[in-house]
Amino acid sequence: MTDSRLDEGRGAQMWGGRFKEGPNRILWDFTVDHSDRRLLADDVFGSLAHVTMLGKVGLLSDQEVKALTKGLEAIGTEADEGTFQFEEKDEDVHSAVERRLGELVGEVAAKLHTGRSRNDQVALDMRLYLMRSADRRISDLKRFGRILVKAAREAGDLVVSGYTHLQQAQAVPLAHHLLAYAWAINRDQQRFDEVHRRLRVSPLGAGALGGSSLPLDPTVSARYLGLEDSFANSMDAVGARDHIAEYGFAATQALVHLSRLAEECVLWASHEFRWVTFGDALTTGSSAMPHKKNPDIAELTRGKAAIAIGHLTGLMALQKGLPTTYNRDFQEDKAAVFAIDDALAGSLKALGALIDGAVFHPPGPDPSVTALDLAEVLVERGVPFREAHRAVGRLFGSDPNSGQDVWKVTYHDLAAAHSSFRPEDVALTEPVKSVARRRSAAGGSFSSVQEQLRRLDELLA
Repeated sequence: MTDSRLDEGRGAQMWGGRFKEGPNRILWDFTVDHSDRRLLADDVFGSLAHVTMLGKVGLLSDQEVKALTKGLEAIGTEADEGTFQFEEKDEDVHSAVERRLGELVGEVAAKLHTGRSRNDQVALDMRLYLMRSADRRISDLKRFGRILVKAAREAGDLVVSGYTHLQQAQAVPLAHHLLAYAWAINRDQQRFDEVHRRLRVSPLGAGALGGSSLPLDPTVSARYLGLEDSFANSMDAVGARDHIAEYGFAATQALVHLSRLAEECVLWASHEFRWVTFGDALTTGSSAMPHKKNPDIAELTRGKAAIAIGHLTGLMALQKGLPTTYNRDFQEDKAAVFAIDDALAGSLKALGALIDGAVFHPPGPDPSVTALDLAEVLVERGVPFREAHRAVGRLFGSDPNSGQDVWKVTYHDLAAAHSSFRPEDVALTEPVKSVARRRSAAGGSFSSVQEQLRRLDELLA
């Protein structure tokens, strides 16, 4: 086994005091994960809060607070402008910030870590990052919901078949079908709202796991950060990862909703369905078959949802066998939740663009979708539903593929099926009339669609 050491030596690490030799390259390559570099702005913000608290409780002088604050703000500017330079010797984002701070303000930078551990530091960074990400996803989800509402409004009174078991079932407005996804997206947004609320707790001050003998005041740093509360138990503060898994679930569930819509887009764009045409600029062709036009965005959305489910499972399994408090296994949570979040952000943007440019032109539904309406007419006349069900079922024969066309049903056919049918009931075999007579609340009626549009306009504003 190679015994190569890092050229920079042990001094670049925050934990090297008791060690006589620097880390082996094998150790370094296996344990260092650069995915936390996206936490740079959050680490700086948390450090500013920590410095402020240290000054308030008298552990730093006013001059030291001023110097550290000025240096951290400079790093924050570098983070915002994308000019911060990470170095190979930076073990993580925390050591990178401390290293850069030393370059800017000198020896006083060594006081930054007073009363703090990387355990409570990374716990805070992740909460701050996920809060920012949740805000962005809420905005993205609202934007996607508005795209669906726009498509539904443009669909007008166009009637299609709703499906169960992928078989035509009941006539509904196309708008009602699209708005079903808008309501799912609205719930996804609510989940992020709820996760955001639980993220607003500061773990800063918990230290490695048991707090500190120094006179720290976690409420000061929590207020600086704009968080509603500070931790109630220091071990839980550094050992909990349920908030990360919960964020992962909220994002993965949103991806699952997008995946279901994506699957319908794939079906709708097929030659067999012919419900929709997607723009050339948002579809791809085949390297072999000149006639192909593929909805790759929809297909990749399904794929990203599948991978996200795997990452979410990993986040759950990561926690299940660990004793409290911090364990190095937790390093793996960042790459997983970042991957889920990135997949959702990308899918919302791409699938939203695909649907926003879609032209819907579905064929009319099969007349059989009016069967329930015929049965319910009999129910309104006092016929037990099971009897009405059997009577209407006989109109279609025993073979569902026999080609029986209910449009051609005459009053004679209806009367033969049940004596309570009337001549005017023949008109009920038209799908548009089926939708027009729908009366149940929030069902697939034209009036329901209008009410849904009104409510969603308010919720997604």
